[in-house]
Amino acid sequence: MSSVTLDHVHKRFGQAKGVEDVHIHIESGEFFTFLGPSGCGKTTTLRMIAGFYYPTEGHIRFGSQEVTSLPPHKRNTGMVFQNYALFPHMTVFENIAFGLQVRKVNKTDAKERVERIMKLVRLEGYGERRIDQLSGGQQQRVALARALVIEPQILLLDEPLSNLDAKLREETRFEIKRLQLELGITTIYVTHDQAEAMSMSDRIMVMQGGEVQQIGTPHEIYHRPVNRFVASFIGETNLWEGTVTGFDGDEVLVRTASGQMLSGFKKNASPRAQLSVGEKVTMSIRPESVLESTGNEGQNVVTGSVVMSEFTGACVNYVTEVGTESLRSMSINLGRPIKQRGDAIGLHIPKESIYFAG
Repeated sequence: MSSVTLDHVHKRFGQAKGVEDVHIHIESGEFFTFLGPSGCGKTTTLRMIAGFYYPTEGHIRFGSQEVTSLPPHKRNTGMVFQNYALFPHMTVFENIAFGLQVRKVNKTDAKERVERIMKLVRLEGYGERRIDQLSGGQQQRVALARALVIEPQILLLDEPLSNLDAKLREETRFEIKRLQLELGITTIYVTHDQAEAMSMSDRIMVMQGGEVQQIGTPHEIYHRPVNRFVASFIGETNLWEGTVTGFDGDEVLVRTASGQMLSGFKKNASPRAQLSVGEKVTMSIRPESVLESTGNEGQNVVTGSVVMSEFTGACVNYVTEVGTESLRSMSINLGRPIKQRGDAIGLHIPKESIYFAG
């Protein structure tokens, strides 16, 4: 297995910017995800690692080896494409063995390796089937087996679950992570799906407009977003604007745009947040942290009118109008009566749940 380093990599297509100054180091054996909306530069970055694109500026290294200008077939990477790119005229066995044939591996060794990888991805007994006789999930596993059978240093996956239905996506997501942990292979995964990124990754790189917005663990990305884009893109959040009015020890006092007074901790602030008296600040408040008030909390209690209530079985979700602000909350169903549209409600926003985004 190998680490991957992108050293201030840029990619331009004529005058159009593809990727701007990507500087990352991916550890050997790490599951690292490029996450962002369509057109953000994540697939372009992956294709530079694979060798399908060459950087306009910067360097790419696998371990200590410079690979910036190496063609794809000399990089020892395995890639799974969004559309799987399987050969319909070949059997499952032939599809998986194709890369070994290109590398002129002898037939006996190739057969052993294909059978071993088919067992690993749970495709025993499917070797003679045609591709059109397989389900979408089985085709995805064939594509994964074909990438792994060549024993690559690095596994690259470009939106591999996007063609699957919701239930199959969840099952296959688990299988990919199981294989990655079992093999210990360095894996770089591209997706626009936040749930995939959060559940599978050791670390995530969030991209927008060809630029890196934040790199961190799923916990860091979710609870400590560096800016408004990351806070809103990763899961659901309430973004409230306010003005810093003062400090009380390690707490920051903020008046919201609708006149609510809230208190949060200085430590829960992005490095980009300007925490000075009179400065505007954006607060990120996750819905699951907002609690229905018992009347005994003291600070950070707001009152409003329920705009919408949603019962999901395990949870009750509310959208509440608080002055000129909208506040989404999510609470575990404890069997209490559910408030309806127009009902008054008191909500407690714990200090530790307020994050000051940049």
